[in-house]
Amino acid sequence: MGMRREGREHALQALYSIELHPDSPREAIRLFMEAHPSKGAVKNFALGLITGLLDNQAAVDALIAEKSPNWSLARMAKIDLCIIRLAAYELLCRDDIPPSVTINEAIEIAKKFGSEDSPAFVNGILDEIARSLPEKPAARGGAAGGAAPAE
Repeated sequence: MGMRREGREHALQALYSIELHPDSPREAIRLFMEAHPSKGAVKNFALGLITGLLDNQAAVDALIAEKSPNWSLARMAKIDLCIIRLAAYELLCRDDIPPSVTINEAIEIAKKFGSEDSPAFVNGILDEIARSLPEKPAARGGAAGGAAPAE
């Protein structure tokens, strides 16, 4: 498994733990990272995604709500919502990750962690989000929104 995939999976699991303990998100992250140690690059990538999402969650949630009019965020399965939030953050805020990579990674993670219907559900919402955003500039070698070393 690549470093970024592993980082995304760690970020997803930490975000899910925040869903279960919403009153103390930073503590949930700390406890998750202590219980699931990882290599420095994986941990840094995961933490960049988590903190970036938490800092931009209002905008990310508004975008998800706008692009999924038949599904309130409260109705979505928590794991699917976490996958969609993570990928929507990448689509919205990370110029160093191509949208097709973000969506494909989200689908693969949904296959692993979600239900049988999760990959199609995640794909549908993320496709709507990606279509609504301006085209990203070509990757410039740097990482917007946190450290993102190459795989």
